Amino acid sequence: MPELVSEPIKPHAGTSDAIRMAGGEPGLPTGFTWHGDSFEIVEQLAAWKQSSREGSRAQGDLYLRRHYYRLRMSDETTWVIYFVRQTPRSGNPKTRWFLYTIERNETP
Repeated sequence: MPELVSEPIKPHAGTSDAIRMAGGEPGLPTGFTWHGDSFEIVEQLAAWKQSSREGSRAQGDLYLRRHYYRLRMSDETTWVIYFVRQTPRSGNPKTRWFLYTIERNETP
């Protein structure tokens, strides 16, 4: 069962995917640092997007808010991460990647 984490993660410097960025998507890096440990992405399992209306008004314009990725990591865990398109006013503008959930491989 996935464990809710919801914490910022730091992408490995200089490893963002420029091809994805040219297409208007986040440049998914090759790995992340979380709690001082380095994790490499082994495989992208899924990707999806979340949109919402501006100001949560039904008549407002629809905006793309987050890009989600389900990833198999180098330590055999499965992460769901997301990239925020726009940081909150009170947040650090450089913090864009977040670890949403982590699922540990349970061997019987």
